[in-house]
Amino acid sequence: MSIDSMIGNAINSGNILTSLAGIIVYGIIISIVIFLFSYFFGWFERKMIAKAQYRHGPTYVGKFGILQNMADLIKLMAKEIIVPANANKFLISLAPIALVALNIFVIFLIPFSPVLQGSNLGLGLLIIFVLLGFTPILIFLTGFSTGNKYADIGAQRSVLMLISYELPMIIVIASVALLTNSYSMASLITAQAKWPLAFLMPIGLFVFFVAMLAELERPPFDTREADSELIAGWLTDISAPYYALALLLDYTRMFLGSLLIAIIFFGGWLGPLVLPPEAWLLIKAFLIAVFITLIRITTVRMRIDKVLKFGWVWLMPLALINLIITYFVLL
Repeated sequence: MSIDSMIGNAINSGNILTSLAGIIVYGIIISIVIFLFSYFFGWFERKMIAKAQYRHGPTYVGKFGILQNMADLIKLMAKEIIVPANANKFLISLAPIALVALNIFVIFLIPFSPVLQGSNLGLGLLIIFVLLGFTPILIFLTGFSTGNKYADIGAQRSVLMLISYELPMIIVIASVALLTNSYSMASLITAQAKWPLAFLMPIGLFVFFVAMLAELERPPFDTREADSELIAGWLTDISAPYYALALLLDYTRMFLGSLLIAIIFFGGWLGPLVLPPEAWLLIKAFLIAVFITLIRITTVRMRIDKVLKFGWVWLMPLALINLIITYFVLL
């Protein structure tokens, strides 16, 4: 039962406290899942990259270096918060927190199983991408609020890229809704009972996956991390505690992106009855995140002009072609 149906039943029965308790428990469960993914996949990614580069990676802190991320987190959080003289003190504190809160809230809306789901809204898929549309605004405010010209330029570059790739992504979402006749996340999953959309809509999968890489600012679309030009992009001049928050944001966004790809194109929680539905969704999301990491290991950063050209010249026409094909298939 989803949270919105729990609230409706609670209102009808007059038992609001039970509904609130269910919302709190659901929030705690999803928060733990987000933290565990961010922590352990962060460690796993560091080991993967080190293996590819013939290094050991995290080794000394804990068994196999499993506690290295905890040590780094404690070190970052223990440092002083320094606000630059030219910075907007209100925005520089609020924007990074709002970014993390926005992505966590969107994950709360994602169904993990027929039972464990935050909301079963009829326009759930559309609402999720409307909310994600606020990400460029918050990124721009983060870079602009530091008062640092490099952070400002890095934020502008990130915003340009995100806008360029969000449009093809939305067109693919429209194609998916047209094919499944629903914007509901649960209905989208059940519509893939026979065939995942990855087989029925390969062009859409390619466009959506590439656009999601850009949305996550992952290589080869990590334009903010232009070391020789902009240092850390819109994260320049961010103090250590907020940088720790930004690292959490990166892996939260990766978790969210992997979940969306798994749900939209690979059947979400559907799988053999050997494992529970939640496990199938998390396994699919983990494998997608591993593939994203492999792309990070094997590709180099693209120039911003090539990034924008690829989005407008290649992905946008492909997204439109995918939409046209979907329309004629349904005729």
